[in-house]
Amino acid sequence: MLSLTPNATTVIRSLITGAQLPDSGGLRIASTQDGQQAFTVSTAGSPEVGDQVVEDGGARVFVETEAASALGETILDATVDPDGNVQFLLTAQARDGAG
Repeated sequence: MLSLTPNATTVIRSLITGAQLPDSGGLRIASTQDGQQAFTVSTAGSPEVGDQVVEDGGARVFVETEAASALGETILDATVDPDGNVQFLLTAQARDGAG
């Protein structure tokens, strides 16, 4: 399941607040429809049917079914540049144990 870094949690909360979404709102990650393993990120007032909902520290992320399958055990991080542009980064979670 997708997990959030503290930076991602802070950025997502800020985006949700700035978008003036209802309390049920969050950030939605969905697969693109172009056949490549790419994702879209947008704000949403509520999850769509079948979305996996990840909540952490007041940040809500809705992950579309195909995206959730592709992402598996992934960590979502976020940065904001000096101009206020947000960049999200997905990295694989480290597995416990070796071999």
